[in-house]
Amino acid sequence: PYNTSTFFPDYLSLCSYEEKGEGVPQASRIITSDDVFDFVLNKRIVNSGIDSRREQLIAEYLELKKQDSGRFRYHGNDDLEKLEKLVAMRNNTLSMYVKKNVGLNIREKSNGESAIRYFFDNITENALYLLDEPENSLAPLRQQELVTFLEEAVRFYNCQFIIASHSPFVLAMREAKIYDLDTRPVEVRKWQELEGIRVYYDFFKKHKDKFEA
Repeated sequence: PYNTSTFFPDYLSLCSYEEKGEGVPQASRIITSDDVFDFVLNKRIVNSGIDSRREQLIAEYLELKKQDSGRFRYHGNDDLEKLEKLVAMRNNTLSMYVKKNVGLNIREKSNGESAIRYFFDNITENALYLLDEPENSLAPLRQQELVTFLEEAVRFYNCQFIIASHSPFVLAMREAKIYDLDTRPVEVRKWQELEGIRVYYDFFKKHKDKFEA
């Protein structure tokens, strides 16, 4: 279901795999970069609605305060909602009135922090995970934090990962077996031998004097 084409069944027929033990664990899943992006985007959408509602409540509070003369009279159920709002306005500051009616934004972290939180929340023990470029949306420091988490998930929680990645931080994971899909036939190589990684190395080597000045 992910980025398939008319040639995919032919490609699949040339592939094989072997299950060990009791097969693929039930909690196993594919996590794509789109899943992470959608998670971050949904938070933005929710927060956008919250921000809009907050502006409405600020205007409502100020209007109630402006109209409040202390002479409001309750005449029946039709006045109940206005009375409740008026009492709430009198008993709360503007900020408290807004907080009690709309709550706080769920976006308390940056996009990168939200993205890495997605992995923390969705990777559980005893499962197989296929990760498609998990480094997307993550700055280098966050990528290293993710790598530490994945390594610990393997070591302590009996997880296994099959990862498609271009990140040097991810490729350098301890004990990782790396298949270079740019070679024909596919070869197992060390991460520092990969062409994409050598580009980084050559770039920083060229500008070595700027870092060691």
